[in-house]
Amino acid sequence: MARNIGRFLVLIAAALIYSSALASSIFQPISDSHRSAALELFNPLGGSFSSVEKTYEELRTFEVLGIDKRSDISTAACQSVSEILGSSSSTLKDLFYALKVNGILQCGIKEDVFEGVASRLQSVVGGASALLDFYYSVGGLVLIKGQTSKDDLYLSDAEGVFRSIKALSQSDGRWRYNSNNPESSTFAAGLALEALAGIVSLSSSEIDQSLISTTKNDILKLFDSIEKYDDGAFYFDEKLVGAREHQGALSTTSSVVRGLTAFAAVTSGSLNLPSGKILGLAKFFLGIGIPGDAKDLFNQVDSLAFLESNTVSIPLILSLPATVLSLTKKDALKVKVNTVLGSNAPPLTVNLLQVLRSGSKDTSLIESQELKFDPEIAVYTLDAMPKSVDVGKYTFVFEMVLHDSDHKNLYATGGRIRIPIFVTGVIEVDSAEIAVLDSDLGSIETKKKIDLAGENTVSLSANHLQKLRLSFQLSTPLGHAFKPHQAILKLTHETKVEHMFVMGSSGKQFEIILDFLGQVEKFFYLSGRYNVQLAVGDAVMENSFLKAIGHVDLDLPAPPEKAPQPPAQPLDPNLIYGPKAEIAHIFRAPEKLPPKKLSLTFSGLTLLPFLGFLVGLLRLGVNLKNFPSSSVPAVFATLFHLGIAAVLSLYMLFWLKLDLFTTLKALSFLGAFLMFVGHRILSHLASSSSKLKSA
Repeated sequence: MARNIGRFLVLIAAALIYSSALASSIFQPISDSHRSAALELFNPLGGSFSSVEKTYEELRTFEVLGIDKRSDISTAACQSVSEILGSSSSTLKDLFYALKVNGILQCGIKEDVFEGVASRLQSVVGGASALLDFYYSVGGLVLIKGQTSKDDLYLSDAEGVFRSIKALSQSDGRWRYNSNNPESSTFAAGLALEALAGIVSLSSSEIDQSLISTTKNDILKLFDSIEKYDDGAFYFDEKLVGAREHQGALSTTSSVVRGLTAFAAVTSGSLNLPSGKILGLAKFFLGIGIPGDAKDLFNQVDSLAFLESNTVSIPLILSLPATVLSLTKKDALKVKVNTVLGSNAPPLTVNLLQVLRSGSKDTSLIESQELKFDPEIAVYTLDAMPKSVDVGKYTFVFEMVLHDSDHKNLYATGGRIRIPIFVTGVIEVDSAEIAVLDSDLGSIETKKKIDLAGENTVSLSANHLQKLRLSFQLSTPLGHAFKPHQAILKLTHETKVEHMFVMGSSGKQFEIILDFLGQVEKFFYLSGRYNVQLAVGDAVMENSFLKAIGHVDLDLPAPPEKAPQPPAQPLDPNLIYGPKAEIAHIFRAPEKLPPKKLSLTFSGLTLLPFLGFLVGLLRLGVNLKNFPSSSVPAVFATLFHLGIAAVLSLYMLFWLKLDLFTTLKALSFLGAFLMFVGHRILSHLASSSSKLKSA
């Protein structure tokens, strides 16, 4: 049980730190953990994926993460791409993703194949009415333009197509999939913005700026419906009820980010989106951690790649390699600033504005300080913790200041960033003693000092008219009073019945007095030896401990008739699941057998009836003169005699090894067979005999 309490204290500390980390705004850029997850999740069966879409998702994820796996799948992927682009029956979706795969692998598709696909896509654009048809056909044309040497690939009526797609937009910034469907979708808005961006790039002339301005207003309206978490993450959620396939927050937000960044890249002027919302989108994708699904990982990584290079506002992520700092080890506060994919940030300064104690709102323990930057490792450092910072939980408030004024409109820093920090240290334990007090006078009968940093073997005795007192003091490295999360006194009877008591405190002093007279029922009137243990633990206490102090021999009165009984103790698992005692079997002694010669003589005598049968046949003059000469009766006669031989053989097998039920089962089949063939041969003999008599 002592081991269980020790584990319990460790779990408490870990849970407190972990829960605070979850509730805080700690975000980490893309790391090697994402690369390991990608290698595990994207594992095609037989070296190829089930669709060209999944192939693109793998290649794109590996491309963003810097994993070179092209050679492993390029042969199969390029073969699939060639087949899709060369087939006139390929769907628009397959053509779109085949072109995306080719953009990464460069499969060497011939120009005439591109021309055929482009001609087909242009005809689809001209007659399209559904958003997905526009999305795949326009997107395919944009990809062909980027993968071929044709600079004259334009839409003949780009502005008209733009208006056709724009007609599907709604007043709240969302879009419909087609004109016949009244339901609007946030996911569809991202697809529409991508398609519109493609039309702008495929237009031979400038699109009407009023259409561009209207679309920008649609984007602002769409962002009015954005949702927010408490940690500052922003996301979009799909509200479409009648959709054929529900899109979650991750895929919906990813669609909007792709559309937003694509449209911003091909249009001039600002979108007037708050940089905080762009940073909030990055926090949403990073706050997911490492997805366990390949599609989710692709959406996360692909969206972060677009945010990394977008023209609206590039998010900068402030992260801490460690949020638990030790005063004992004199840990330095280290801060890193990166883009969402882990690239180095532009020149900037990181300031520590405030250090707030947990529970305090505005009172800072320090003045604003600038962190030192080490360019070799790209880390900002505060070498020494402020002297006013003691062990405990704090909120550190940081601020990033860009050096170049032109970068303020290019990067999103997020203003003040609040991050919880745990400061740990060794807690000093003093003045620990245990005593037995007289119940009436309160005088000390027995008192012993204990060393809570070492080993103790205190032996005490008391009766129900006395009290047990345990006291000690806790202080922080700066000499302040310290109140841990757990301070528990445990008494364990020799019958394994346990009693736990929470210790109270006043300042540095912790004390508990057990009045045995008032605790006799709780102790179930059990006299005898009680082992005494003390457990003190906290998330910021580096020397949390569970110490055995000694034992106390307690003499309690005899229990009355209706006294409560101690609870049943759990059985030892070894008694239930451990090895059982070996079972020694006593077998019956074998019966005494007759002598071997006698057994052989008896077996020989059993053959005498068979010999007598043969002699009788010879005396009767048995012969084969009446054996049928014609073919069919001869076959039945032969089968009849073989059946008789089989029955005799079955009797012999029954005698040697077969059991009665097996023998009867086989005999039933042989009997039916003999009845059939015997009837046929006897009918033949009777017919022959009658013919002879009539002759």
